[in-house]
Amino acid sequence: MRDPPAPLIFPRTVDASRGTNQSGVKLYNKSLVLSLIRRYGSLSKTEIARRTGLSTQTGSVIMKQLEDDGLLIRKEPMRGKVGQPSIPMALNPEGAFSIGCKFGRRSAELVLMDFVGRARRMVRTTYAFPAPNALEQFIRSGVSEITTDLSKQQLGRICGLGVAAPFEMWGWEAEVGAPHEVLEAWRAYDIRASVEKLVPWPVHFCNDATAAGGAELAFGSGARYANFLYIFIATLIGGGVVLNGSLYPGRAGYAGAFGSILVPNASGSRPFQSLIRCASLYILENMMRSEGKDPSVLWRSPDDWSEAGSTLGGWIGQATDSLSVAIVSAISVIDFDAIVIDGAFPKSIRSAIVEQTREKFGRMETLGVAPVDIVEGMIGSDARVLGAASLPFLADFSQDRELLFRING
Repeated sequence: MRDPPAPLIFPRTVDASRGTNQSGVKLYNKSLVLSLIRRYGSLSKTEIARRTGLSTQTGSVIMKQLEDDGLLIRKEPMRGKVGQPSIPMALNPEGAFSIGCKFGRRSAELVLMDFVGRARRMVRTTYAFPAPNALEQFIRSGVSEITTDLSKQQLGRICGLGVAAPFEMWGWEAEVGAPHEVLEAWRAYDIRASVEKLVPWPVHFCNDATAAGGAELAFGSGARYANFLYIFIATLIGGGVVLNGSLYPGRAGYAGAFGSILVPNASGSRPFQSLIRCASLYILENMMRSEGKDPSVLWRSPDDWSEAGSTLGGWIGQATDSLSVAIVSAISVIDFDAIVIDGAFPKSIRSAIVEQTREKFGRMETLGVAPVDIVEGMIGSDARVLGAASLPFLADFSQDRELLFRING
């Protein structure tokens, strides 16, 4: 088994949004330019120089190199101003590709993503419980399927494979409902090292909820909020933390372990219990079983949970009672701009959860804490696999890559 992730270091001696003309940081400046263009869609050389503090000549050289590398493409010239028309540059969708794998406790997905973050192909499978051999079989068959139509040139532009999976997969045996020996197999199983033996690309590994938060940052609420707590409700509820526009994994990669927050326990012998035990989807599964319903619909039909019937309403009420309490605890530590709630369920259920959580939070005692928005996530069930596919791009092309990827050792 691998040692725990190494402690993260957060160098902030200079403004991370500014560039430098020193020759020793060319790669950083390239990453900075790509990150800015990704954020704004397209930028001219003049705009790059203004936003980074690089000289116009240095910015022009970098953008020409990125264009020659196939990472940037020219857009139509912007006319109507004095002087030469400005030519905005944008990311080339064919400039690079990545593969993302989400391997969870009930389902797995693989996606091929292009350089602008568009999913080109996706495959999905479901199972009753996770097993290491199932992960390897899915990687082999799924990678072959999603890359079969790629040209030789496109294959050569795949920069890596990201894997998003729960930490400590062997935990929560009773809640997951898997055989003891299957879950114990995960204890000595190194996900990253095992996947590296199956593919020819660099492999990056991240907690699944943290990866989902990365997808929300890159493709969703990151455009509106620089600081937010991300909550993802799946078989077990989890989360991620975004601070100053960057995903913050914490000292050991566990930041945003929202499910571990203690909340009042109204029905048990102990006065408190973890949020996992009252706001996770396995609770809904158990409720459906006790009422003679088939809970497999929850992971077989991500867009239609009508078979859950009235059981669903009872679970939402219970989950949001505890969510509202846990949110107060979270914002008492960090004054987030927003709480972003998403999960592995249909959009209508997400809306109901956010609405009830917002209403119940409004009745809580919040004296001494800053106001916070409680909003819906924008990605949905695919957040974890899209976040996984973002890992290679962040590792290779983002100026903030050290904030997340130092956990890869």
